Amino acid sequence: AFDSRVRRALGLNDTEPAVTYAAELKFDGLAINLRYENGVLVQAATRGDGETGEDVTQNVRTIRCIPLRLAGEGAPPVLEVRGEAYISRPDFERYNEKQRAKGRPTLVNPRNGAAGSLRQLDPKIAAERPLSFFAYGLGETVGWDMPLTHSKVLAALAGFGLPVCEHRARVAGAEGLAAFHERIAALRDSLPFDIDGVVYKVDSLDLQARLGFVSREPRWAVAHKYPAQEALTTVEAIEVQVGRTGAITPVARLAPVFVGGVTVTNATLHNEDEVRRKDVRVGDTVIVRRAGDVIPEVVSVVLERRPLGASSHDLFAQEPIHGPFEMPKTCPICGSAIEKPEDEAIARCTGGLYCPAQRKQALLHFAGRRAMDVEGLGDKLVEQLVEGGCVHTPADIYRLGMATLANLDRMAEKSAANLIDAVEKSKATTLPRFIFALGIRNVGETTAKDLARHFGDLDALMDADEGQLQAVPDVGPVVA
Repeated sequence: AFDSRVRRALGLNDTEPAVTYAAELKFDGLAINLRYENGVLVQAATRGDGETGEDVTQNVRTIRCIPLRLAGEGAPPVLEVRGEAYISRPDFERYNEKQRAKGRPTLVNPRNGAAGSLRQLDPKIAAERPLSFFAYGLGETVGWDMPLTHSKVLAALAGFGLPVCEHRARVAGAEGLAAFHERIAALRDSLPFDIDGVVYKVDSLDLQARLGFVSREPRWAVAHKYPAQEALTTVEAIEVQVGRTGAITPVARLAPVFVGGVTVTNATLHNEDEVRRKDVRVGDTVIVRRAGDVIPEVVSVVLERRPLGASSHDLFAQEPIHGPFEMPKTCPICGSAIEKPEDEAIARCTGGLYCPAQRKQALLHFAGRRAMDVEGLGDKLVEQLVEGGCVHTPADIYRLGMATLANLDRMAEKSAANLIDAVEKSKATTLPRFIFALGIRNVGETTAKDLARHFGDLDALMDADEGQLQAVPDVGPVVA
């Protein structure tokens, strides 16, 4: 279809030669731009929304494979390189192994790890992360006698010392594209990094210019994604997790299975209705899917393999309860009642901040980088503070003192002082960030900004009635 569109747009008939394409991998990381002036790296930014990005220059300088000064000769006065920052799977596993040995937080997956590392405020933390980079294109260039094809551009970038992925090819027509797609699909699991597809680009830069763009999307390039990766495994138990707003999510504990480059042991079952619809039971053989950085999910049950007496609870319980999954009536963490409104798919614990699980998640959200940004207040520390009864609400974070922190495990005096300093710094925040930090259900960053813009200050927002709240764009009766 892509080849046909290109030929049609170029006015080529069936008797004319096949179009030559540059076929590459579609990396699953974070897109960044590198700007070199007179051969020296002067700026690095995330690609953002296509217009503006986030400056990550200091963190990018810590990526060993990115040259701070271009090699060879012939580099133009201004060269903007587009590419992808990523963490390879072996590096990801090694890093997490070291973190576990030190009792420190691990990265969730390579993609999020790469994005989070580049957005760290402290370059020292980014330097500890095993980031890599591949160049795959150009932005602005000044004073360069450009090669005639995209393939030669990539070869030139490699000549300047920039890392360019070796898994690329020049192919002819639709048949060449299909063959490349098939070849990479066979290689995919053995690649040391995550990809979610391949990218085809018209190789001739002259033809690219003729084809142009539609709504900022190039007519000369297309991504061909691979279907989500799936595998068979068995359900060893079904448990429920309690989220920040009390949402009760059934989770399948699985026999370890390798899917999409990682070992999967848990998969979401979304909600009670989904579990019932799919009729997932302990002991079942299930199809598990993982796509990109999405949480693995149970797609379906292989009913032909269902063992006799498959239970909806623990496989190893002495007296398993046979039949479909049943949502518990009370929260497994705090014992509060679980309620499910008639018009909602999600059941919730009614315990609020009395529930330790909700309290921990609320504190982590409040202290998060996009909220109050309390550096150093991570999972392990929040767990200690909650379980030790030191913190009951987010406001208690601002009452923490050296005496309280000194009693916590592995909390050195310097670490305690750094945390208190970070808490103090977080007070200098903006109204949108503070509103978002409160973790009000259905109030994300965009709504928080709208509320702040509409009311101007916190007092006006707190005094607003339901009607005034609904006057804010995109705030309906549920949010109000």
